Amino acid sequence: MDTAQIAVTGGGVALIGFILWFFFGPRGATAARQTQSGVQEVEVVVRGGYTPDRIEVTQGRPVRLTFLRNESNPCTEQVVLGDFGIARTLPEGERVAVEFTPEKAGEFTFHCSMNMVRGTLIVRPAV
Repeated sequence: MDTAQIAVTGGGVALIGFILWFFFGPRGATAARQTQSGVQEVEVVVRGGYTPDRIEVTQGRPVRLTFLRNESNPCTEQVVLGDFGIARTLPEGERVAVEFTPEKAGEFTFHCSMNMVRGTLIVRPAV
């Protein structure tokens, strides 16, 4: 191998490592903001995915996730929180509040109607 082949191979390996880290590496969760009334709130922007896509809340306390869909992709017209029996339509450009109280700790997914766009709700035990 000459120098150019070594450089190209090394660059390819580095790029593969970066892609694996970017898509599959550890991600931090966004903690819900506690309101004065005791509701845990997070605004989730829907545009090619959910931002934030990992949300941390506390068990046994009311949660309000406000979804704002900033795209016309039909896949994201609905959000489903199957473990909580919730499905809501998300009109483009409108805020839609989803309210519930998680009674069980654990990790729960929320997703679009086609189950292609996903997020995770992390429910921590109450202390």
